[in-house]
Amino acid sequence: MKSTKRLLIGLIGATALSGMFASASLAWEPTKPVDFVIMAGAGGGADQIARFLQSVAEKKDLTSRPLVPNNKGGGSGAEALIALNTASDPDHTILVTLNSFFTTPLRQTALGVDIQTFTPVAMMGVDPFVLWVHKDSGITSFEQWLETVKAANGEYVMGGTGKGQEDSLVITFIEQNFGVKIKYIPYKGGGAVAKDLAGQQIMATVNNPSETKGFYASGDVVPLLQFSDERMVNFPDIPTMKEKGKDFSYYNQRAVVGAPGMSADAATYYQDLFKTIYNTTEWQDYMGSESLSPLWLDPNEQKAYWATQVANHKELLAKMGE
Repeated sequence: MKSTKRLLIGLIGATALSGMFASASLAWEPTKPVDFVIMAGAGGGADQIARFLQSVAEKKDLTSRPLVPNNKGGGSGAEALIALNTASDPDHTILVTLNSFFTTPLRQTALGVDIQTFTPVAMMGVDPFVLWVHKDSGITSFEQWLETVKAANGEYVMGGTGKGQEDSLVITFIEQNFGVKIKYIPYKGGGAVAKDLAGQQIMATVNNPSETKGFYASGDVVPLLQFSDERMVNFPDIPTMKEKGKDFSYYNQRAVVGAPGMSADAATYYQDLFKTIYNTTEWQDYMGSESLSPLWLDPNEQKAYWATQVANHKELLAKMGE
């Protein structure tokens, strides 16, 4: 999906930021640790981002009570959605999301989750996807990879975070547009997928750069294709799907949302908190090092973004036969 707005926020001094945040948050502050739910398992992109955000808040002493990371990745994120939807204390419950925020309610209607009832807090950026293979495969181009997959006659094995999840949508697009068949193995998180590619337990993955960064730096894995609108700065020599003649890009949202029923004062507190974090040198540098694209949206823009993404993912899932 194309990100509809790219906004680079100018960096301002930490002292000024802290002062702005303090004055804005006097009306309400957490009175106990905040349940910082993560919509994925340990080690994946969402988990890494949540823990980095928590570390910045702690380092800069931005919260009166700690943000406590809480991984709930079961059921393609259904576990996390249920936790938010039924939170006994909405003012102390927030969620780090990815695109399963859109797909899981569509695929699991029995959950009874309406994401438009959730509280928009912060869009921290969007995360593109990359096609990776192991270095020992000898594959160095997308065209060579397609030939290898076709020759495997349906036995080419890729890992991902589950049917209907972000990477599976991209893999299905490849299958439908390039006439290949892939054997797909589901995992509990993107970190485990990247690890098994490095260990040659699977043949390829579609992962975010942040999830594969360490294995790329060590030379264990090779990027073949980007699913971003333009070539990422960190991968200047790797072509995009658009360069291969297909008008397709796909980004994972990296956002924070609040539970349904969160008070307006608490919502303002968290919106100010994460905007403060967004503007820090630490977060701006993190986005650059992890190949995230900047995308700050205010609460109304977030709600509109959610509606657009639900419509887009409904179409993608329909093409998958979901």
